[in-house]
Amino acid sequence: MGTLHWVGIALAAISGVIHLFLGVSFITTPLGWSFLIAGVGFLGGVAAMLTNTRRRLVVLLGIPFTAGQIVIWYLVNAPEFSALGIGDKVVQALLIVVLIGLYRRG
Repeated sequence: MGTLHWVGIALAAISGVIHLFLGVSFITTPLGWSFLIAGVGFLGGVAAMLTNTRRRLVVLLGIPFTAGQIVIWYLVNAPEFSALGIGDKVVQALLIVVLIGLYRRG
């Protein structure tokens, strides 16, 4: 794995941990469970990359998964955005750029 892989792993791990934290914080609500599912998705992608499990497919699926997180976040939270939410979306936007770069490399 190269530097771009490690940057993507770090970004996905950051977003995954944020989502797990929010999921636990809101565990009694459906929104909390959706955060947990998203967190598991991000960390599952990290695990797949670290174990060399279908990396190209993980990268390809990670693009719409991450983009969907941004769209859903906007729809659920507009017009009131938290600093944590904005920070997470910056991380996710960077992750999308990294994933596109990795996919284009082949």
